[in-house]
Amino acid sequence: MYLHNEFDNRGHLRAPVIFWLILLFQARTWFLLVLAAASRQQGDALLGLFYPDRDNFWLGLLPGIPAALAFVISGRRHLWPRLWQAWRWVLIVAQIAVLAWQLMLLGQGEDLTGVSLALLVGDVYALWWLLTSRRLKDYFALQSE
Repeated sequence: MYLHNEFDNRGHLRAPVIFWLILLFQARTWFLLVLAAASRQQGDALLGLFYPDRDNFWLGLLPGIPAALAFVISGRRHLWPRLWQAWRWVLIVAQIAVLAWQLMLLGQGEDLTGVSLALLVGDVYALWWLLTSRRLKDYFALQSE
């Protein structure tokens, strides 16, 4: 089903590249925070472009926590197999929360800009992929040693 080079030294399936991109997308507020901190003069303008309401920025950090933890525990997933197998669902719940939050903001009268539309489309795609990817399901299902 998978090629030999798609497995690591322990015989576990390697993560699909799109998984890492989706984790970055889920942790986008953290990434934006790092960019804003690195560019001190334009940091406020950068944050204002994506988060005109600063309260939304602080709330936006929350859904990135499961993605950041997925980065951390992915290399040691064999040490916590039950946690790892459940983590896909944690990421799915976080993605649903982000999507619901965006729809709630739009329902409260926030303007639909090109950036917010792109984020909405990206979040719908990320949720669809997290739910349906066979390779991702296999990646989270560790074989017994």
